[in-house]
Amino acid sequence: MKRKRIYIAYTGGTIGMKKSSRGYIPAEGFLTQTVANNAEFNRDEMPLFDIHEYCPLIDSSDMSPAHWQLIAEDIKSKYQDYDGFVVLHGTDTMAYTASALSFMFENLTKPVIVTGSQIPLSQLRSDGQVNLLNAMYLAANYPIAEVSLFFNNQLFRGNRATKAHADGFDAFASPNLEPLALSGINIQLLKGQLSPYVENELQVTNITPQPIGVLYLYPGISHAVVKSLVNDNIKALVLLSFGVGNAPQDPDFLEILSSASKRGMVIINLTQCLKGHVNMGGYATGNALLNIGVISGYDMTLEACLTKLHYLFSQNLEIETIRHLMQDNLRGELSR
Repeated sequence: MKRKRIYIAYTGGTIGMKKSSRGYIPAEGFLTQTVANNAEFNRDEMPLFDIHEYCPLIDSSDMSPAHWQLIAEDIKSKYQDYDGFVVLHGTDTMAYTASALSFMFENLTKPVIVTGSQIPLSQLRSDGQVNLLNAMYLAANYPIAEVSLFFNNQLFRGNRATKAHADGFDAFASPNLEPLALSGINIQLLKGQLSPYVENELQVTNITPQPIGVLYLYPGISHAVVKSLVNDNIKALVLLSFGVGNAPQDPDFLEILSSASKRGMVIINLTQCLKGHVNMGGYATGNALLNIGVISGYDMTLEACLTKLHYLFSQNLEIETIRHLMQDNLRGELSR
């Protein structure tokens, strides 16, 4: 049987870092050499692969929509030459990139798996080898044609994942959707569907930076704080509310949001809770938001919501169309 070919885009992050007197630092060529010298990656059971290291390597804290575009265009340019794709990325903003790519890719018929590690690949007890090996193996042998995120033996839908642990091996969670697959003694498919090979041309929808605000509600939040964020310079506001989507019924607070909505600002209601979904019809405090034009984000992660807003606003759509599409399930990002 012909061995599959996997393209590995090393964008940056801990997995390829090198120890120095100043701590771990990115080093050009170091990851490629480390993988080439590791016999596990070159076993006959593994796919053939090529590694492309970005120059300069990008710290995930510096990731921006311009970098999402760079990664998407890179994969598009190699799309016909490989059977699957692995993106190596820093963990801090990995879920944002995975979410963004899920919206940017149209007609995706091959697996794109984003992964990385908490300890560099070259160090003792690194989780990098397991994560990269499994990501490559799954991309070749269990092709699920969507953007996913692999970490700690779990393959998550990319736009359902969120970083849940700052320094543990179980860094990511998917609170509102089971993993696509589990990698144990055997590979166990859960929500993932294996994709038949389809010859198709990948399309990329461009994303440009958009002014979007995030307002985290807390008891006693002042009108001045809300007003300072809800201004004419931002196109959308993500409201992180209490419980199932509740917010203060203070008339002045509601009037600030109502005026912004009438001016054309898209206001999305997400819950601060890690698990569960927004239901603004459940309590009067949520219903008050519904009545002033705030729309539900249901069970989307913050990462999915923000990147989806970038994706939609980048297409110069009508505001009402954006409001409608934010509540539609476009890439499996919400349960509806």
